[in-house]
Amino acid sequence: MRLTVLGGCGAWPTASEACSGYLVEHEGFRLLVDPGYAVFPRLLRYGTAEAVDAVLVSHGHPDHCADLHPLLRARALSDAPPAPLPLHAPHGALDAVLALDRPDMLAGAYRRHDFTPGDRFEVGPFTVSTRLLPHHVPNAGLRIATPDAVLVHTGDTGPGDAVPRLADSADIFLCEATYVHRVPEADAPYLLTADLAGHYAAQAGVARLLLTHLWPGTDPSLSHAAAAERFAGPLTVASPDLTLDVGTAAVGHGPRRPA
Repeated sequence: MRLTVLGGCGAWPTASEACSGYLVEHEGFRLLVDPGYAVFPRLLRYGTAEAVDAVLVSHGHPDHCADLHPLLRARALSDAPPAPLPLHAPHGALDAVLALDRPDMLAGAYRRHDFTPGDRFEVGPFTVSTRLLPHHVPNAGLRIATPDAVLVHTGDTGPGDAVPRLADSADIFLCEATYVHRVPEADAPYLLTADLAGHYAAQAGVARLLLTHLWPGTDPSLSHAAAAERFAGPLTVASPDLTLDVGTAAVGHGPRRPA
């Protein structure tokens, strides 16, 4: 399994970084996870819109799903539209983004597979186990597995014992870390810090921690240092074009030749 970071910025994109977006590949299958703001142009550095085999979304906030819309437009309006794209998301999470066009324009471009957090299902070669994690809207923590590798993505989440349980012994723990040490009081039940991400990674015994969803303008070195106070294992801050071979955690940077 290979993970490529397309973006890891929280809330809104910056001039240099897209919001949450991750390409997960195994046995030639390309799964796009959380296509947030500005992810689609990044995706095109790695292949065409038609090359995506399925989309998996943790929750319905636009910094995690807004760029599903240009992806579907590119497929629906191409000269030779591909087969409908399977969309896996919590019930209702994609209603707003799918309503941006008149229904008949995109109707043949996708096939919905809504799920309830807690469900388990197959997507291509992946087994996806989900768990409800606390956020402002229903959010599914995602455990994406093959027989040889496990990638866990929190989506956005507040603190709780469910986080380390989801991440138990994962090869890569892709954990939201919006703030460094303290979440503003109003959002404290719904978001994490780098400090807590490190704590949960240590609790779960993960092989590698990958911090993501940093608040725009946050110094990544501060987040890295905060997490490293709690977690002694390999630790990285998500950055555009970072690639990791899940299971071996080999690291690379830079776009590969488009498929």
